[in-house]
Amino acid sequence: MSVGKAAGPQWWSRPEPTAGPDTEPAAPPAAPEAVEAAPEPVQAALSPVPRHTPDPYDTPPYGPPGPWAPAPPVQPLSVGHWQAYDPWTPSQPSPSPTPERRRRRRTVAGLLAVALAAGVLGGAAGAYVRSHNGDGGSRVSLPQATASASAQAEARAPQSIAGIAARTLPGVVYIHVKTDSGEATGTGFVLDGQGHILTNSHVVESATSGGISVTFNNGQVIKNAEVTGRDSGYDLAVIKVSGSTGLRPLALGDSDAVRVGDPVVAIGAPYDLEGTVTSGIISATHRPITAGSQSDGTDVSYVDALQTDAPINPGNSGGPLVDEGGLVIGINSAIRSADPGSDPFGGSSQGGSIGLGFSIPINQAKLVAEELISTGKATHPVIGVSVNMQYSGDGAQVSEEPTKGGPGDRAGIRKGDVITAVDGKSVHSGAELIVRIRSNRPGDHLTLTLTRNGEQHTAQLTLGSASGS
Repeated sequence: MSVGKAAGPQWWSRPEPTAGPDTEPAAPPAAPEAVEAAPEPVQAALSPVPRHTPDPYDTPPYGPPGPWAPAPPVQPLSVGHWQAYDPWTPSQPSPSPTPERRRRRRTVAGLLAVALAAGVLGGAAGAYVRSHNGDGGSRVSLPQATASASAQAEARAPQSIAGIAARTLPGVVYIHVKTDSGEATGTGFVLDGQGHILTNSHVVESATSGGISVTFNNGQVIKNAEVTGRDSGYDLAVIKVSGSTGLRPLALGDSDAVRVGDPVVAIGAPYDLEGTVTSGIISATHRPITAGSQSDGTDVSYVDALQTDAPINPGNSGGPLVDEGGLVIGINSAIRSADPGSDPFGGSSQGGSIGLGFSIPINQAKLVAEELISTGKATHPVIGVSVNMQYSGDGAQVSEEPTKGGPGDRAGIRKGDVITAVDGKSVHSGAELIVRIRSNRPGDHLTLTLTRNGEQHTAQLTLGSASGS
């Protein structure tokens, strides 16, 4: 890096002539002249020019004959002069001003202001220290914070995003799955000290035997993880690793206490970029979401989801959504992405975050995970009725007579009834009814609002139980 000449006013002067044997020393300047000489050390500190700068008013009325004319001999001021005539000393009496002295002061003040402004600009651009290399060149050394300042900067507030990430990352894992058609990636997090890890069912459902490996945030890799249990209806799975040391289970929070606007952090491996941390807020709660690809609905998951604008992308699936206390409140599972082929630049587009991410509430996931660890399967709450998924009206239409002796039959539900609310929460479709039911547990008591032949009715029922898949 080279440093060029600074733009702006230039101060020109010739070197002082050396006093010869016939030259009489100049008399010390009078007190007013010493006052005007005070700014010279400031100029010398800012620009490598000789100490003496001719003042155009030194030889009135026209000043010196030209910028290259020899300067008159100058006798350096002694320390005593500086002390006696220091303009910054409060006790020094000020000489009576004259018009000529006022003009000189304005000139010196202008030069001093320019010099100070140049110093400020130089500091804003970045201070530097120049040292010679010995070959005539120069080396620039930029200032840097001290080690103590850097150490202080490493400390982060516990509720800051950096503080949350530091506490959460050790408990997050990245899952690589071998399938018959290739490979897939996802995320999970440690549940306990026995090596159980919670993730999405769709992350591991296509894994071949022994085809699941787990990478911890510290780089440790455990191969041949086993599936303890999974349930596609809830899109949850528990896998287990053996031989890992230093497991860091994440603490679970309370998703029922979450409110819209709460700050959240999502951690995962989007597009296999492990250890990615994103942040946002809770955008909505109790958002009914269905996900899956099977036309018969056998592999569709129904989630009463938390919606977030924290960026979530393919590969984040199964990762934790944590609150500002670092507690897991959801499992990142689905996104709403832009339609494929909508790239405005004409290229092929790939689904990614548009700020609409969905997470399974941890209160629901905890119950399912406990069942998967205990029995390898999860149970689903049911009302014992079939729903017409092609019904285009508002609500969920019962397509068949309820199962004999089931919860719906005992509650008096009939074929053709349209269920419009569950415990006062509106239902607009068959899928939304399933989501509302799945957000509860077998044995819970519900109140259903329905219409029959244009009249509104209510039905009280107790949820039954069925094995999941």
